[in-house]
Amino acid sequence: MSAGAGRLGVVVTDIARADAEIVARLGAHGVATVHEAMGRQGLVGRAIAPIQRGARIAGSAVTALCWPGDNLMIHAAVEQCAPGDVLVVATTSPSGDGAFGDLFATALRARGVHGLVTSTGVRDTADLRELGFPAWAGSVHAQGTVKATAGSVNVPVVVEGALVRPGDVVVADDDGVVCVPRERAAEVLAAADARTAKEAADRDAYAAGELSLDRKGLRALLAELGVRYVSQAELDAEAGPR
Repeated sequence: MSAGAGRLGVVVTDIARADAEIVARLGAHGVATVHEAMGRQGLVGRAIAPIQRGARIAGSAVTALCWPGDNLMIHAAVEQCAPGDVLVVATTSPSGDGAFGDLFATALRARGVHGLVTSTGVRDTADLRELGFPAWAGSVHAQGTVKATAGSVNVPVVVEGALVRPGDVVVADDDGVVCVPRERAAEVLAAADARTAKEAADRDAYAAGELSLDRKGLRALLAELGVRYVSQAELDAEAGPR
């Protein structure tokens, strides 16, 4: 069950959001760099996949907790979305039904929302791509949903193993989705900046012909682990007659 499932029936209207510049700069780094910079934390499981290629977004999370097969609380969540947000949808138990489609995307685009991350299914995927509304989803499924059961908006949810709280920073691209706790956003950005600078220096060194074995000091580690360099003839001799 998703976190927040014990707090059904509320819509929180006044969530705190991360600084917009920090959010944008985290988004520019991308999922892999942010995930590494955060100590390899916050990554959403690989079952949540992009329905398009080439999109990279970042924004503050507005969360919707729905019952399976029911998208009522997505309708309620749209009203709570502001420019720069990312809508994050989870259900109280697993559901792959197509709870989100092009009409929702149209409404969210009008509110300046950057995209969707959902553990549920999406449909109208060709229309979503044509609209330029990025989505990362647990499935693509045309199965429709009802609007019958109270859930919540802007409570903590869990999406494929990752805790997402309202106002946390969500970064998504072709590599997946990562969530940065709002209070750690500046710290993670500093670590991501440092990592990017280091990788740029590594990239220049590798382009000039330097080996990662030497640049990272890995030869000593190989020796410590007992890895030997041998010729093919030596290896054949050790193996003996076939």
